[in-house]
Order: sequence, then C-alpha cells, then structure tokens
Amino acid sequence: MADIQIRAVRKSYGKTPTLHGIDLSFASGEFVVILGPSGCGKSTLLRMIAGLEDITAGDIAIDGRVVNKMEPRERGCAMVFQNYALYPHMTVAGNIGYALKVSGVPKAERERRIAETAKIVGLQDYLERRPAALSGGQRQRVAMARAIIREPKVFLFDEPLSNLDAKLRVTMRAEIRKLHQRLSATSVFVTHDQVEAMTLADRLVVMNRGHVEQVGRPLDIYHRPASTFVASFIGAPAMNLFKTRTEVETATVRLDGAAIPIDPLVAHALQGRDVIVGIRPEQCRLTREGHGIPARIDFVEELGVGRVIHCEIAGEAFAAAVAEDAEVAAGDTVWLSLPPEQLHYFDAESGRRIEFPLPGTDIPAARSSASITHPTGVLS
Repeated sequence: MADIQIRAVRKSYGKTPTLHGIDLSFASGEFVVILGPSGCGKSTLLRMIAGLEDITAGDIAIDGRVVNKMEPRERGCAMVFQNYALYPHMTVAGNIGYALKVSGVPKAERERRIAETAKIVGLQDYLERRPAALSGGQRQRVAMARAIIREPKVFLFDEPLSNLDAKLRVTMRAEIRKLHQRLSATSVFVTHDQVEAMTLADRLVVMNRGHVEQVGRPLDIYHRPASTFVASFIGAPAMNLFKTRTEVETATVRLDGAAIPIDPLVAHALQGRDVIVGIRPEQCRLTREGHGIPARIDFVEELGVGRVIHCEIAGEAFAAAVAEDAEVAAGDTVWLSLPPEQLHYFDAESGRRIEFPLPGTDIPAARSSASITHPTGVLS
C-alpha cells in the first residue's frame, strides 16, 4: 500500500491550461473515485499519477517519494484502461503474465502466479483463449489480472466499465470493490458515472473544469453539496435549483409566484439577499390542491419502486419523486410542498453553498444549529 500526495499540480497543453493547481491527499489502502464530466481533467490527473503525462507544475509523491521525473514502471502503479489494451495475438495467460515475462521471471514461477491471479478474477478456465473469444466483462477481468500480477502499490482505473452493458457494469462494480478489499491496495478510479462513484468510493473527488469542487464521503457530498455544480451533478434526477430572494418579514422565498416558507432564522441570516435554493426530488411532497406550488406534469418516469414526475415551474425543469401508487399522469396539475428543513441554500453569484450562522449576523450559533436541521456546508 502507498499514500499519494498531489501538491499544487498544474497541467497545460501549450498555452491552454487543463488543471489549475490540484491539491489532494489519498491515504494508503483507500479507494478514491474521481468524478466529473468529460473534459474536466480527471483522466489527465490519473495519467499524471501513472507517469503517462508530464506535470507542468507542482509535485506528485507516492509513498513519500516525489515521482515527477520517474518512469511509469518505477512508480509502483498498475493501470486498467477503458479499452482493455490487450494483446490480441496472445492467450489470456500470455496477456496476464506478459509483464513478468519481460521482467525475466522464471517460467515456473510465472505460471504459478498466472494461475493464482486468474483464480482471483475467475478466469482459471479461460487461460488458453484469446481476447477475441471473450466477452467484454472477461476482457476487463484479464486487464485487471494483468495489473494484479504485478503486485502494485497503487491501482489506477481509467473509466474501465464504460464499454460494458448496464447489467455487466453492476456485476463488475461489485467485483472491483471485492478485489480492492482483498488486495488492500490504494485504488484511484476515474469515472463520469455518478452511480459508479457513489457505490465504489471510500472518498469521492468531484472535479469541474480543471478544479476540485468537493472532496468527501459519497453520502456527505450527496447530502451537503458544496456548490450548485455538485448539487446538479450528483443525484438522479438532479437537485432542483431555482434563483430567488429571501423575504425577511414573511420568512419565505418565492417560486413562480408561490411563497415557500423557510426557517425564520435562515431568512434573518440571509437578510433578503438573492440566493439559489435547492431541494432533492425525493424531498418534495405532493399536497392538497391550493397548497404549495402548482405544477403541470410533462411526463411521468416509471422506476418500478417509485415514480418521478417531471414538470416545468417558472420556466425551469422541476422533478419530484412520488410513491409507486401515486395517481399522477402527464397533463395533470399537482401541488408540491417543499419542506423548509430540506432546502439547501447557495450564493447566487458564486454558486457556493451557504453555511449558517453567517458571519456578521447576530444569531446565536447554538440556537441556529438547533433550529436549522437541513445539511449545511461552507461558503467559500
């Protein structure tokens, strides 16, 4: 096992910056997932750890050694790629044991380790097959076995499941997680799939446009997003967000003309400022006619264990999760209640989460924390 320290790392291609001063620390044995949309820099960062991309500025240290100038083979990392990167003319055994062969490991020792590694990933009956005769999931197991046999300190995964079908991705997620627990190596996994991120990660790094937006445990990030970007990127359907102004006298915010009650302490702390208010679809409630916010349903998404109604409110898409037996249909008008304790608040200009009590307010901290029960983060 090895820890990884990433200090003020920058990457530019010519005059075009890609990574803007990344500072991260991964503990030994930790499973870290780097999540973000295409083009955010996550794969570039992973390749810099592996030594496949040069570092423009900053340092990367693995197990206490700065590795900026080290060759990939010297870093103690093994990488699993999206496209498997198998040798088509070699058998499964040949692919798994190739690194040992070029390192001069004796044949008997090599064969023993190939057999042991193949058993770990369930390929012991496929050693004489070539990649063309394997399914996508089996090819990915070969790629993982090829990494395992090197006994690396660090496993690096670059979107390894994106070429698999949905059912197989679920199976492979479970296998990768079990493999990590068995080997106890430090793992860094890059993906744009939030389900993969939430189910695999000990700790999650959310990236956007070459910056780190938030780092934390998956559920902490889900319940306490640090910005509107994180709030909208994590969760399916995404968090509903709407820009509005707090009204101190009535302790409300307005959405499409409807007054939504908020915690009076929150209203007082925000002093009538413009904010972005968010609420998760599963926290919205259907209420009786004339109460809450009227919404006309565009379509109903059937999920089996429940339903999601998709509406448009104040010109913005709005989603609410409802029970499987809720009597709703496209074209219906329903009334939605937004519980005050489930609302999230973000600065309208920066998009960063607002923490309570706010600096400069006269609200006692103890009273505020006792009264405001929704998750909060930090305005930065």
